[in-house]
Amino acid sequence: MSKPRIVVGMSGGVDSSVAALLLKEQGYDVVGLFMKNWEDDDDDEYCSSRQDLIDAVSVADRIGIEIEAVNFSKEYKDRVFSEFLREYKSGRTPNPDVLCNAEIKFRAFLDHAMAMGAERIATGHYAQVRETDSLCQLLKAEDGSKDQSYFLYRLNQGQLSKTLFPLGGIYKREVREIARKAGLANFAKKDSTGICFIGERPFREFLNRYIPSEPGEIWAVDGRMVGRHMGLMFYTIGQRQGLGIGGTRDGDGDAWYVAAKDMPNNRLIVVQGREHNALLSNTLSSSDLNWISGEAPHCNWVYNAKTRYRQKDAPCTINSVSADKCEMAFAESQWAVTPGQSVVIYESRVCLGGGIIQ
Repeated sequence: MSKPRIVVGMSGGVDSSVAALLLKEQGYDVVGLFMKNWEDDDDDEYCSSRQDLIDAVSVADRIGIEIEAVNFSKEYKDRVFSEFLREYKSGRTPNPDVLCNAEIKFRAFLDHAMAMGAERIATGHYAQVRETDSLCQLLKAEDGSKDQSYFLYRLNQGQLSKTLFPLGGIYKREVREIARKAGLANFAKKDSTGICFIGERPFREFLNRYIPSEPGEIWAVDGRMVGRHMGLMFYTIGQRQGLGIGGTRDGDGDAWYVAAKDMPNNRLIVVQGREHNALLSNTLSSSDLNWISGEAPHCNWVYNAKTRYRQKDAPCTINSVSADKCEMAFAESQWAVTPGQSVVIYESRVCLGGGIIQ
């Protein structure tokens, strides 16, 4: 009796390629699916989708599986990009990769795969799913330096129960070695960086095409005007580069950092010194919540949380939680907590869910 059909999201990168290879070696009926999510200006300078498709087809041919290309650009524009622009217009800094996973890779892609007769889907994410008697848990990957559970916290029980993460228990260096030994041409291919649809293009120039910029004044937190900004949407809390205001005139050369945005007055508020109090927060409020188990965590228990992807786990407690709001306190001050980004909560290695920082 043949094993079930698994449809693997193949991006042309080494991670998804090895995910497909491992499942094929385990005897599954594996089919690759290449997703095209962006086509406004799909040229070779910044958008590598043409080369990525070539790489994905090459891998599929090498490991002996079928591959199909599907265009989700309309779904992407409606469900991810429109929200991305809305958030920037309101002065927040969104994380479109989080929304892309929830709306495209684990919704549009999942639906398409089920229509292809798949029992499950698989991706090259570094994360793990643990199935218990009553629910599916999202766990951190074995390779802590590559763990991507932060980007997956918006998944639900239905999505997780249909998902496999073949790389969750192995390290990135092993993945490249598996690819090399299997003769996959992309074994040394550089990992993609940048926002999922933008690539590595100049961000300011890209955003300006969709939102008109409104230059304004830069004010120090003590009430002095110290320069001019290009438009509030181009800056994020904690940003140091690109402010163009140098140090102070009296010789105190501490770097300037973005501390806040005064939207009504179109002012960028800055402070000097990375450890300025205006950049530190002991509490935060989040909304647009998603709890993977379907139930909110307990109040007053000690958990860990991340307010940005590369941050270390920070001990915290949940002071109150309702259907649409979560109030949290941290044992130590958190640096540059940014509205629009995600706070993701963990109990040991289990990702419980999270919300959008307000």
